[in-house]
Formats: sequence, C-alpha cells, structure tokens
Amino acid sequence: MKLTHIQAVLLMVAVTLMWSTAGVITRHLEHARSFEVTFWRSFFTLLSLLVILPFFQGRAVFAKIRHGGRAFWLSGVCWSVMFTAFMVALTLTSVANVLVTLALGPLFTALIARIFIGHRIAPRTWAAIVMAGVGIAYMYAAQVSGGQLAGTLVALCVPLAGAVNWTVTQRSHAQGQDIDLVPAVLVGALISSVVTLPLAMPLQASGHDIALLALLGLVQLAIPCALSVVCARVLKAPEIALLALLEIIFGILLAWVGANEVPTRAVLMGGALVIGALVVNELVGWRQRA
Repeated sequence: MKLTHIQAVLLMVAVTLMWSTAGVITRHLEHARSFEVTFWRSFFTLLSLLVILPFFQGRAVFAKIRHGGRAFWLSGVCWSVMFTAFMVALTLTSVANVLVTLALGPLFTALIARIFIGHRIAPRTWAAIVMAGVGIAYMYAAQVSGGQLAGTLVALCVPLAGAVNWTVTQRSHAQGQDIDLVPAVLVGALISSVVTLPLAMPLQASGHDIALLALLGLVQLAIPCALSVVCARVLKAPEIALLALLEIIFGILLAWVGANEVPTRAVLMGGALVIGALVVNELVGWRQRA
C-alpha cells in the first residue's frame, strides 16, 4: 500500500480516532471488569491479527515469530504489559487520567534511551520532561484524596513499557537486527491473553460485553496497529508523535460525549502542561532538523 503524504496524515488521524474508542466503549460494559476486560480484548486482538498479518505480510510473518530472537520476545512482553495495564487502568480511573498519563511515553523513552543506550537528550527535551513532570505531579496530587491514584499508577506502566520496547528495538537495530513490531504485537496479545485468563475467572461478561470487547480487539487495536505501520513508511517520526496526541483529545471528548465522563480541572490543567510540552518539543526539534 503506497500513500501520498496527505493520505498518510489523514489515515493517521483515522488511526488515532480508532485508538481513542477504548475508554468510551469500556464505559458501556455490563458485567466484565478488570482482568476479564483485558483478557477478552487481548484475545480478540490475537484472533484479528492472525487474519490481518498474513494479509499484509504473507505467511512469512509466522516464520518471523518462530525465529524471533530474545529482543523480539522481550518486545512481545512489553506489548503484553501495555495491553494489560491500559485496560486495567481504564477500569480503575477516568479515561482522561489514563490518556494523559500515556502521553508521557516519548519523554520516558528519551530518559530510558539515555540511560541504557547513551542517546543524548537535547535541552528542549529536558525542559519538556520537567514541564510534563509538573503537570503529572499536579494531577497526582489532586488524585490522592480522590481515590483514583491507583488507576493512574497502573496506567504509568504503559508508557514505561513502551519506552523499554522502543529502546530494545533501537538497540537491536544498532546491532544489525531489526524487530518487526507488528508480529511482536501479536505475541503481546497472546501473552496478555494467557496471563490474564486465570485472573479473569470466573468469566462474567455478557454477550453484549463480548461483542463490545471483540470490537475493541479488532477496530481499536488490530486494524489501527497495522495501518499505523503503513503510515510510518511515509510520515516522519515527529509527525507521527504529534498526530498520535490526537488520541488524547479524541478519547477525552468521546468519553465526555458518549459516557458523560467529564474530565476534572486537575486533569485538564495537568494534561495541558503535558501535551503542551510534547508539542513544543516536537515542533522545535522538527524545525532544528529542517
């Protein structure tokens, strides 16, 4: 699939819109909770990718999985942590809290890459890390008395695992071994399904719940995952990073309109600092490279 630049931008916007549906859909579940929500979503993601990946990459995708090295499987473990923590966090705290916390991913990535593979952090990125840290600290301080801190701390596992995943991928690339992240997503869905099934017992999801979670597995994760890889062949990393922030805006709006979940003042103010730091950091970096 070959795209023009504008087609890739529009497709990436559609991808972020699909990603952002997780929060509002989970708010309409009847009986499924916590680990059961995670199990069904990961299970249907696994089934979907077993169909989608051979369509995009042919049967060679299964050979990549069989012969994947240690870094490939570590990437799969990171994906499984991201899948599990994200859905559990959504059952413990508000959609806005989770999405703003996820936005820390690029900054955590910069820090972990600096520590483990020696990537230099530009002064603008240090400034963004400090500003985002202030925003998150403000959010967390407001949640200590609100009873939602546990969910936000669980959500923190997602950007941390994502940062480790990216660092492992970059280190492998530097050593001449490229990791195909899409098959690694399939492995992550498999691990997440296997690990969360015992924790989800006894299964209580209604047919309505299973239909919604199947929709999440296919439309919110499997399809946009494959499409984002197509977009990455055309768009530069800063473009993808900026467009991905639309997930936060779309997700909060969908939960607000579709589930009457109004974001708190602390989340709006803290989130504005986090998103503002990311936008300025990427725009300045993009201009410097240009």
